Amino acid sequence: MGKILTREEAWELLTEYNKDEFHLKHARVVEGVMKYFAKELGYGDEEEFWGIVGLLHDLDFENYPNEHCIKSQEILRDRGIDDRINRATASHGYALTVEIKPEHEMEKVLYAVDELTGLIGAVAIMRPSKSLMDLEISSVKKKYKTPKFAAGCSREVIERGTQMLGWELEDLLQKTIYALREVEQTTGLV
Repeated sequence: MGKILTREEAWELLTEYNKDEFHLKHARVVEGVMKYFAKELGYGDEEEFWGIVGLLHDLDFENYPNEHCIKSQEILRDRGIDDRINRATASHGYALTVEIKPEHEMEKVLYAVDELTGLIGAVAIMRPSKSLMDLEISSVKKKYKTPKFAAGCSREVIERGTQMLGWELEDLLQKTIYALREVEQTTGLV
């Protein structure tokens, strides 16, 4: 078992490899969403750990986009970081860049919500309020069905993650909206 990072140490590591505000914001959004799901799914005692996994999930993306989820494993291993963090962050690249299949519920959540947070965020910023507080699931479902909308957010990955969790897509959409509302309220990030 390797080193478990504090939130501050995880942020330092993230900002060593990421400078772009978009990537840093995405990392903080996914961190908040993961913490929400940890509490929601009965892992409240692991909330901080889930958050750190969310924060670091794209550690290598800015500098190594062609080695995403591959280079991060090397970075984390070289620093002696706990293998659970390494595995969880890498597993969100399953079937895209790595063959590390999400197994733990935390890994499945990360896999499903990473792309979805971007899509829901894109729906929210198109609204007059530019907020999630008044966002209805029907608006998200409508945009979700439009392939050209937020085309970079893979519906295939979202659906695969939903299946891994054994949930209905509508449940994942609604829970992620709730999670993002909490992130918006506590951090103003969305």
